[in-house]
Amino acid sequence: MARIGIGILGGGYMGKAHAVAMSSVGAIFDTALKPRLEMVCATSPESAERYRAAYGFERGTDDWRALVDDPKVEAVVIATPQETHREIAEAAFALGKPVFCEKPLGASLEDSAAMVAAAEAAGAVNMVGFNYIRTPASQFARQLIAQGAIGEITWFRGEHTEDFYADPEAPATWRTTGMANGTMGDLAPHMINGALALMGPISRVMGTHETVHRSRPGGEVSNDDHAQLMCRFGNGAMGQMYFSRVATGRKMGYAYEITGTKGAIRFDQEDQNALWLYRMEGPEATRGFTKILTGPAHPDYAPFCQGPGHGTGYQDQIIIEAKDFLTAIAQGKPLWPSFRDGHEVNRVIAATLASARDEAWKDLTDF
Repeated sequence: MARIGIGILGGGYMGKAHAVAMSSVGAIFDTALKPRLEMVCATSPESAERYRAAYGFERGTDDWRALVDDPKVEAVVIATPQETHREIAEAAFALGKPVFCEKPLGASLEDSAAMVAAAEAAGAVNMVGFNYIRTPASQFARQLIAQGAIGEITWFRGEHTEDFYADPEAPATWRTTGMANGTMGDLAPHMINGALALMGPISRVMGTHETVHRSRPGGEVSNDDHAQLMCRFGNGAMGQMYFSRVATGRKMGYAYEITGTKGAIRFDQEDQNALWLYRMEGPEATRGFTKILTGPAHPDYAPFCQGPGHGTGYQDQIIIEAKDFLTAIAQGKPLWPSFRDGHEVNRVIAATLASARDEAWKDLTDF
């Protein structure tokens, strides 16, 4: 049994999720590499020690370079703010260490391009954290589309909608400052990644964004509350996407509809263990969407539970990510989604923001 020392930068919401995933993944998936929680990095010695004790790390630090440089840290997980991603990743790749980085990849298109270049120059395993597309249901949707189960794809509609800022009296925080922390920077990457995974490359976009509540208790808002885009995929299909943090009533509205010439698919993350499938077969009177409950027959479900319909949850998506990262390290090559895939998402975002500025369609070849 091969052990691998894991260093995680960030101990908050996502840092905890990755620590729990690394603690569990070897037992759930029986991975060839068994993670050892070697070191956690936080913003102060006190918080680092708190995370170390809570999550079971060997050591804690408030110096990210100490974590990256430590020889016992053999793989790095970045769960820190976007503006820190590039410097940390480049330092890790300079040492040849595998890196998993939370989305979005860096704080800009320039950042993600540099991170891709550093990863590929080092020949180091790299992966970016898009967890929602890893549910068994969405993995099955990808399989159905690839198999031609719903025919030639003609249309895609996707959304990532939440309501954590629907209340205009919710106070201003770091989330309300800077475009990298707005809806296009925070929520849009997940659904854009989902669209790319399900539909393939995007060739053109037309987008717009808006700040609904420009002033909040404690300060002014300098980024977007919601945004939308129309797009044309490389396969010729039309598409549209909507992203919002002010979508009253929506809690985890990562949802999509895909129309094909022989059927259709619907999915909503708020009911993440179900996929709706329509097949244009049989008499018209008996046609309709079929609700498919995920179970051991679907990708990455059986290691968690042997019962169909019992379901997986959010933390399980992070464990699946950990399995993929460890598998990539064991095989010595990146698995989807790599940094290059994360950079592709950033290209779509950059094109959408430019389209909103110029009020014109933008070709992805220009980004």
